[in-house]
Amino acid sequence: MLTRQNTDIAAVISKIPYRMALAGGWIDQPFISKHNPAPPGSMVVVGLEPTFRFMDRSGMATSTREVARKLWNGVLPGQDPRELVRTLYDAENRGKPAPSGSQDMAGLIIPGISRLDYNFACEGGFFPAHIETNNDPAVAHWLEDVLHVLPVAQRPEHYSPLEGKHLDKEWIRRLGQSGKDCYEAILARDAQALGASLNECMQCWEAILPCTVRHPAITVDLVAMLDYYQSRYTGAMYSGCGGGYLYVVSDEPVPGSIRVQVRLRKVDSE
Repeated sequence: MLTRQNTDIAAVISKIPYRMALAGGWIDQPFISKHNPAPPGSMVVVGLEPTFRFMDRSGMATSTREVARKLWNGVLPGQDPRELVRTLYDAENRGKPAPSGSQDMAGLIIPGISRLDYNFACEGGFFPAHIETNNDPAVAHWLEDVLHVLPVAQRPEHYSPLEGKHLDKEWIRRLGQSGKDCYEAILARDAQALGASLNECMQCWEAILPCTVRHPAITVDLVAMLDYYQSRYTGAMYSGCGGGYLYVVSDEPVPGSIRVQVRLRKVDSE
């Protein structure tokens, strides 16, 4: 008879956190932020406890998480998180002609709910010029209650969201503002404002980088699905380009959704 041990899931998938990227995503890329007429532009990231394994190629920074797992043997070091962000950024992007954005590293490493402010004039826009973080358990629990996560589809292999770029300054300004609005909505525990910021971010994505939701390689009708959930709930946006998960803001249950646990700073370790 097969016997199974009662093992914590972190022993299987490692203790490295995951992260959600909410409104403002893509403003961490210098080719976007350099056109922002009203810097800094902001985006929101949320550190997540590894309570289950997220799909790869789904906008959850899983490739960055894998680099971190190998770099630090499955456990984040107890060092200054902002220094760890730079260490992980260097480890993942060394020698790459098109480096990934630093929001992946910041979201994985920094506990709580963070607003990352990007200004191209600061370090060429590669790292946040400023980080504002909230670790209030009441705020985190509210977000866990109103944000529902729906699995949709993995990003297709060999797909690029950058085949079409429309770097309009006004849309980029709006993208950066959506991150500011998102963070303020979370702190105020305002579901209507949070949903509006996610909807606004998706409009910006479609305007600036249309291949994030429309591309021949994408087999799921992402636009129709987004329209469905935005019309029936407070707001919705995708976890990343090409699909992944759909974040739905709602005070009511959303069929088929997953709940996440926000990772908060441990006071006794700071």
